[in-house]
Amino acid sequence: MNILERIFRVREAGSTVPRELLGGLTTFLTMAYIIVVNPVFLVAAGMPADGALLATVLASAFATLLMGFAVNLPVALAPGMGLNAFFAYTICGEGGVSWQTGLGLLALVALVFLLLTVGRVRAIITSGVPRTLRFAAAVGIGLFITQIGLAHAGIVVDHPATLVTFGDVTSGHTALALAGVAITLTLVAWRVRTAIFWGLLMTAVIGAAFGMVSIDGTWVSMPRGSLPGLEMDIAGAFRANLLPLGVALLFFAIFDAMGTLFAVGAEAGLLDQRGEFPRLGRALTVDAFGALAGAGFGTSSVTCYIESATGVSTGARTGLANMVTGCCFLLSLFLMPLVSAMASGVTVETPAGASTTFYPVTAPALILVGALMVRSVIRIDWDDVTEAIPAFLTIIVMPTTFNISHGLAAGFMSYAGMKVAAGRWRDVHWIVHVVAILFAWRYIWVPGR
Repeated sequence: MNILERIFRVREAGSTVPRELLGGLTTFLTMAYIIVVNPVFLVAAGMPADGALLATVLASAFATLLMGFAVNLPVALAPGMGLNAFFAYTICGEGGVSWQTGLGLLALVALVFLLLTVGRVRAIITSGVPRTLRFAAAVGIGLFITQIGLAHAGIVVDHPATLVTFGDVTSGHTALALAGVAITLTLVAWRVRTAIFWGLLMTAVIGAAFGMVSIDGTWVSMPRGSLPGLEMDIAGAFRANLLPLGVALLFFAIFDAMGTLFAVGAEAGLLDQRGEFPRLGRALTVDAFGALAGAGFGTSSVTCYIESATGVSTGARTGLANMVTGCCFLLSLFLMPLVSAMASGVTVETPAGASTTFYPVTAPALILVGALMVRSVIRIDWDDVTEAIPAFLTIIVMPTTFNISHGLAAGFMSYAGMKVAAGRWRDVHWIVHVVAILFAWRYIWVPGR
C-alpha cells in the first residue's frame, strides 16, 4: 500500500485504495462494450476479425495504463466511437482507401497531434473552431452511429423506391436486436451505469439460447491473431486527396480529448478556480501518443473516454484506477472466443439470392451510444441563423450521405459563407475559413473519391 501511495498519491487526492480499485472496475465495465463493438467497424473496413480484436484490446490497455502512470489521472482510453465509424465507412468505405493506408493516415495525424501538444498551436485550433460546429459534429455522429445500429439490427433496410424502409421485426436477428434494445433501455431507466455492457452480455446469452450466437466449445483461450498494424502503409497516406480527411481526423482527436478531459475533471474536482485543467498538456500528449500507438497496433484512433466519469463518480481520483481498468482490458484477451462470438454477424439470404450480414448483439449498443451523443443538440444556438443552419447541415448531412466528412464539410463551408454574407466575417477565426477552403478544394479539384 505504501508503494501505491508513493506512486499515485491516493490520500493526497482525497481517495482510498479500495475506492480506486472499485472506480477502475466500474470504468472498465462501463466501456467494455468497445471490445465487442470496435472490431465490427474494423472488419467492415476489411481487417481480419482476430487481428481487429487483438488491436482493440492492446491499444486500449496500453493507452489507459500510460495515462495512469504518466499523468496520474483516472481517465481511460480506447478507440473512439465516431472515429471508428469515420475510419471504416468514410476513409476505407466511400473513400476507397485500403485499411492499411488508412492506418498510415491515422498514424500521420496522431504524429501531428503529438507535435501540436508541445506548442501553442493546439490552443489556437481549439479556440478557432466554433462551439456550434463542435456540438453539431457530435450530434451528427450520434445520428450516424444510430443509423448504423439500426441497419445492423435489420430495423432499417434498403428499399429501391424510398431508399430505406422498416425491416421485418419478426425475423430472428431483428427480434434479438430489439430484445437487446429493450434490455439495455430498461437498465438505463434503472440507472445502471454499466447498462451497455450488461445489455450486450444478456443479448448474447439470448442469442446463444436460440442458436444465433455460437461459441466454439470454450470461452477462454490464449490470445490469437496478428496485429494489423504490422501491415500499415504510411507511404500510401501521402496523397493530396486524403488531406481533408486528415484535417477532419485532427479536429476529432483534439476536441474529443479536450471535451472528455474537462468533463471528467469537473466530475473529479480536478479543475482549478479558473476552471482550467492543471495537467491538460500532459494528458493531451498521452492521448496523442496513445492514438499513435493505436495505429501501430492496428486500430482506429484511440482517445479519452467519457465513461471514465462513472469510475470517478464511485470514488476514483488517481491513476491507480487506470491500472485496474488497463489490467481488465488485458485479461479480456483470454476471453477472445466469447468476445468474437458476440461480435460475429448473422448472414441472411435475400429472395434475390444475395446475402446480408446483421449484427444483432452489438446493434443495441450502437443505438444507445448514438442517442447519448445527440444530447449536445441543446447546446447549439438555434436563435442565430448563421449558427443554426450550419449546425443543421452538419447534423443532417452525416447520416443522409453516410459520411462524416461530408457533414463536416457542409458545416464549415456554410458557416464561413453565411458569416461572410451577413457581414460578420471578422467574427470567424481564420482557421474556419482555411478549413472551408480545403473542403471546397476537395470537392472541386478532387471529385468523387
